[in-house]
Amino acid sequence: MQNLEQLIGTIRPLDRAAMDAAARRQAQLAKPPGSLGRLEELSIQLAGITGQLHNDLAKKQLLVFAADNGVVAEGVASTPQIVTLQQTINLTRCKTGAAVLAARFGCGVTVCDMGVKIPVNDPAVLDRRIAAGTGNIAAGPAMTRAQAEQAILTGAQIAMEADAALLGIGEMGIGNTSTSSAVLAALLDVDVEAVTGRGGGLTDDAFVHKKEVIRRALAVNQPDPSDPVDVLAKVGGFDLAAMCGAFLGAAAARRPVVIDGFISVVAALCAARLCPAAREYLIPSHASCEAGYALAMEALKLRPMLLLDMRLGEGSGCPLAFQILEAACAVMDHMATFDQAGIDDSYLDQLREN
Repeated sequence: MQNLEQLIGTIRPLDRAAMDAAARRQAQLAKPPGSLGRLEELSIQLAGITGQLHNDLAKKQLLVFAADNGVVAEGVASTPQIVTLQQTINLTRCKTGAAVLAARFGCGVTVCDMGVKIPVNDPAVLDRRIAAGTGNIAAGPAMTRAQAEQAILTGAQIAMEADAALLGIGEMGIGNTSTSSAVLAALLDVDVEAVTGRGGGLTDDAFVHKKEVIRRALAVNQPDPSDPVDVLAKVGGFDLAAMCGAFLGAAAARRPVVIDGFISVVAALCAARLCPAAREYLIPSHASCEAGYALAMEALKLRPMLLLDMRLGEGSGCPLAFQILEAACAVMDHMATFDQAGIDDSYLDQLREN
């Protein structure tokens, strides 16, 4: 696998000529200008990503990266750490929320063990484990810089090799809302209070403690906000780093890639900070209820498509967003133009001029 600098160097801006052609096509379709809103915007973005006016998104894959986080030793999660292992396996057996939604809409699921504490030992799970979980960020770095780069490149390779036209990025790892909050606080240079939520659910006292632990992690590790790899290595997780890489890999392969919720958007922000051109390949799904999500979206200058009060993670928002993207393609591919519909569109000339 190429090194990180080489990977970033392969990512190119969107195809503006294809986007112009898609915009012209949208203007010819038998509808008032802009009347299909985000569907029109998405069809133009898809053209820019692939370089094609018409896109077949029949093959869709959800990539889920699993890892344990040493910070759970601080009591920041209400869920036992063993659940990471159990749900990693359950994802491959169509027993989790994300897996059920993926199956319902004909989306494949790839589950990758990046560092689950107890070895998964299941042939349905890709074994890319770097270590048996990360270090406790409240006491020191989560991982070495070399391990962070390894995780990023691993995620990139999996995304680039996926047999799919459309990708979604999810995760499984107890404690990863704490690491994600730490990473986001470092990248945005904001107070922990603004980016930390209750994750899977915490009592009021435990929630206060969680924020104290994250503040301690930032103070102990002093991550450099100008260096996303340093931030991931010091206060992130193997799952977050691999997800960051998957976003970069999707961009390198010129594939549209869907963001899930809070953890996914933090990884996407890391990818965009490493390579600003990668941001144009990102497509948000739902607005997570988790604190910090809106700030990450604002930093990326993106808007979620769905308001469903979801906060499950796993990539559960991606299969839903995939359906909207297919709808955007259907409009581009099959809707009649004004000429085909036998409609004189001159009545729109004044509106188009405004």
